[in-house]
Amino acid sequence: MCSAETSLSQPAGVLHSAEARQLCAQLQKLQQVLNQIILGKQATIEKLLSALLAQGHVLLEDIPGIGKTTLAKAFSEALDCTFRRIQFTPDLLPSDVLGTAIYHPAEQRFHFQEGPVFTHILMADEINRASPRAQSSLLEAMAEQQVTVDGRHMPLPSPFMVIATQNPLEYHGTYPLPEAQLDRFMMQLELGYPEPELELSLLLNPPLQHASETSPFLNQRELLQLQALTRRIFVAEDLGVYILKVLNHSRQHPELSLGISPRGGMAWLQAARGLALLRGRHFVKPVDLADLAIPVLAHRLLLRGHAERATQQKQQVLLALLEEIAPPRLMP
Repeated sequence: MCSAETSLSQPAGVLHSAEARQLCAQLQKLQQVLNQIILGKQATIEKLLSALLAQGHVLLEDIPGIGKTTLAKAFSEALDCTFRRIQFTPDLLPSDVLGTAIYHPAEQRFHFQEGPVFTHILMADEINRASPRAQSSLLEAMAEQQVTVDGRHMPLPSPFMVIATQNPLEYHGTYPLPEAQLDRFMMQLELGYPEPELELSLLLNPPLQHASETSPFLNQRELLQLQALTRRIFVAEDLGVYILKVLNHSRQHPELSLGISPRGGMAWLQAARGLALLRGRHFVKPVDLADLAIPVLAHRLLLRGHAERATQQKQQVLLALLEEIAPPRLMP
């Protein structure tokens, strides 16, 4: 909730201007609308918005029919930004994502026709159904917000965010995302089945408001301002030291062959900044890091001796690892 919490022990000013408070109120309305469209998934929606504020990309992984695509579409409709959707299939080519040069005989020269990646919000639907070659076409875009085609470097619009959906790997016709690409997703989120009472309500009384009917709550300029505010959220040095301890411990853990990368540590901290702003604070608390540990860190780990992804085992190892390192006790 975007109530203006303050603390005498922290630097103030980030949320004290009238414009910042108004932006925060718009953000709260956006969160409430998404909660009405996807029932019972407030925590997931909160994390998705945190990634948006932190300029990160999100991978939604779950079985078909849970609402991954509905959430992504509702999210994009609530932002007054350009939106493109790519349905990833086994025959998808990199040029279908990035674009291609087309020859115009009348002008006797090539013109570059932009692909769907040239947008603010890109939805990569069922990303793991495409070949590794097609998947890799998004690597540069996600890491550097630019693409390279025929030796030309072309910047992407700002803001830029990829929301990818993925079916579990045990489903037929799926290709595992390589670790290099998983590391570029700030978060991996799961929706899960709704609670029985919510599912009954959904069956008997389908929501009247669909994603296509959602009015925009934030435009491009406002979103960029909120992302700038997120970068100014205060982080105590003790929290930085704590993050570094977790990273180093993961790299030496006997059950892990691949620990958390420096990019993972920076993503964890930046996502916590976004969550703090979403919760109406101008400083990060240990609880922000704790709430984001699983979605930001677990998918970056590689278990020793496990060829499969083993998502639940990764989460268990991560939770055990975090219990071994006490977070700092900061002033309230």
